[in-house]
Amino acid sequence: MWNEQPALQIISMKTEVGSRSPPDSLAEDGVGSSSRNSAPSPADRPDPPILEEPPKVLATFIFTLPDARNAGLSLALKLFEGVGARVSHLESRAARESRTSSEDLDIFIRCELPSAVVSPLLNSLKRVTKNVSAVREKEVPWFPRSRRDLDMCQQLMTKFEPNLDQDHPGHNDPEYRERRLQIAGLAVGYKQGEPIPRVEYTAKEIEIWKVVYTKLTTLYPSHACKQFLDAFRLLEQQCGYRADNIPQLQDVSVFLQGRTGFQLRPVAGLLSARDFLASLAFSVFQCTQYIRHPTSPMHSPEPDCCHELLGHVPMLADAEFAQFSQELGLASLGAADEDIEKLSTLYWFTIEFGLCKQNGALKAYGAGLLSSYGELMYALSGQPQYKDFDPQLTAHLNYQDQTYQPAYFVAESFEDAKSKLWAYASNIRKPFSLRYRPLTWSVEIPDRPDTGKDALTHGREDLNKLYFAHDKPS
Repeated sequence: MWNEQPALQIISMKTEVGSRSPPDSLAEDGVGSSSRNSAPSPADRPDPPILEEPPKVLATFIFTLPDARNAGLSLALKLFEGVGARVSHLESRAARESRTSSEDLDIFIRCELPSAVVSPLLNSLKRVTKNVSAVREKEVPWFPRSRRDLDMCQQLMTKFEPNLDQDHPGHNDPEYRERRLQIAGLAVGYKQGEPIPRVEYTAKEIEIWKVVYTKLTTLYPSHACKQFLDAFRLLEQQCGYRADNIPQLQDVSVFLQGRTGFQLRPVAGLLSARDFLASLAFSVFQCTQYIRHPTSPMHSPEPDCCHELLGHVPMLADAEFAQFSQELGLASLGAADEDIEKLSTLYWFTIEFGLCKQNGALKAYGAGLLSSYGELMYALSGQPQYKDFDPQLTAHLNYQDQTYQPAYFVAESFEDAKSKLWAYASNIRKPFSLRYRPLTWSVEIPDRPDTGKDALTHGREDLNKLYFAHDKPS
């Protein structure tokens, strides 16, 4: 809510700016008061003052319009027009608290307007309407509302680009850099819903995959969690996972969608945290298709197809883990930059480098571990620190992306990690709430009476289904 300020003060400020007189050396007709020869040259004249555009705010106004049969609505809208408001949503309904007339209406208006005119507008509305209130909305970063909007989530980070990073193994290899650009180019023009372009991998690229695949699969039975092992066996049976073949993203995406609803999407490189997390909200995982440099087969400074297909994909085939990933993505939609940074830290210590307990032993479920032979060995060696996963503490830590992690966070189970994450996400402050619609892979903001009522109806139906499912006789 605003603290109202006197309208006179604002009007006086406007008058002061608008009444600024021309320089003394200029007459009303634009000719110097002395002779033309003595008029200052253009280079000597002072620059005109730069008047900055007044700051604007997003605001919601709610008021009751007495007896809507008269011209009250038209007058109220003229007040908004008069202060330069840009109305984005207007809604009316029968007034809830009216005792005088059945023709009274409650009016809801969302708009953008200069912050200085809010108080005068409130005062003007109070003269012609009733029950006036206004709430300022925080500006929210753009976020996708559906899977198709992910076409606009393509902001790449360049810190590990082989063309720019001198420490990248492929920096001095023009052939590798050209091949990488060629494969990455397949993702640049990709549109959501299209088949994922297939890559014809070379014998040299398959050989790199074979080295990585063969070495990691010797560790999986003893180091990977059960969910990973179960999914990996299915991927070998159904998606061509084997040492002499790099699976195609399209085949793997179809497999995942049948298991957990997740889809893969090709990406040209390392995405910004905001865009990557936003994709998870719609059960979409952004995947690279190029492969690491042959001089460093067991480590890559950036995500490549070995990291994606061996580290991430098997876990996304588990329903519990897939939901955990989506919850993290939904929490990011419209979040402030500082919250995105905390969520990306949680992502790092869980989905990338998380450990869990199974049958009294530590097992890996993080993709950064399951795609790195050296760090997978180290993480379960007993040498690093092991800490209980607590989002409230973990989100504020710094992570290491160049060497092994000094500490790893252990979840009691995926269910436990998911419930803790949900509790953390519910405390992220946003000026709106979201409802995910799985049938259309979209989100909506239940800020209007009809969407709010619809959400309650669906929630009631879900509760009824659960009740009858548990109430059936055994």
